[in-house]
Amino acid sequence: MMDNRFATALVIACVLSLISTIYMAASIGTDFWYEYHNPAENISELGKIIVDEFISDDADEKTYTDALFRCNGTVGLWRRCITVPKNVHWYSPPENEMTTKCISFSLSDQFMEKYIEPGNHNSGTDLNRTYLWRLQFLLPFVSLGLMCFGALIGLCACACRSLYPAIATGVLHFLAGLCTLGLVGCYVAGIELLHQKLPLPDGVKEKARIPGKDLVLDPHCEQSGFH
Repeated sequence: MMDNRFATALVIACVLSLISTIYMAASIGTDFWYEYHNPAENISELGKIIVDEFISDDADEKTYTDALFRCNGTVGLWRRCITVPKNVHWYSPPENEMTTKCISFSLSDQFMEKYIEPGNHNSGTDLNRTYLWRLQFLLPFVSLGLMCFGALIGLCACACRSLYPAIATGVLHFLAGLCTLGLVGCYVAGIELLHQKLPLPDGVKEKARIPGKDLVLDPHCEQSGFH
């Protein structure tokens, strides 16, 4: 049996567990894990063909990455977005209103092989980037599952007025934290390896908004444009 102090602490822990699960779900669902900033004057010169290629179901990694570089793109775990004028014809006025076009990564995209030369199917499979991409897709589900299961055990502990299930809740949340850290590490490593294959064009700046990125980025990454 627990006294009122332990019961109160356990209820607070369960509430915080639920809040952390919601926060985790919201953070992994955002499209702004990584941003590219291109000078505004270059955006008006983009042709309609770039937008069409970006939103095409057949767009390969090189095609949509080039569009992200040139069109102030953002990319998350589930979607990629670019910012383009609403009217992309050559006669568009300078004050043309901007709009955001987003495309979700399909399930086949998440498990698609990455190539040593992005866009070149004959260059061979890049195993490092392929498995990093797949892990960054799977780990969020593992982490959220562990957190939800831990919260459920915590609620059961409150109902049973027992302290022992709380230990299991703590262990599950610790494992969820490791999965989340692994997710961030896979994402950062994947982006860095991609930039080695496809360097940023002149004038394009990058900015990471990855949750927890400061725990896994090394000084070299900070100097290469991460903030």
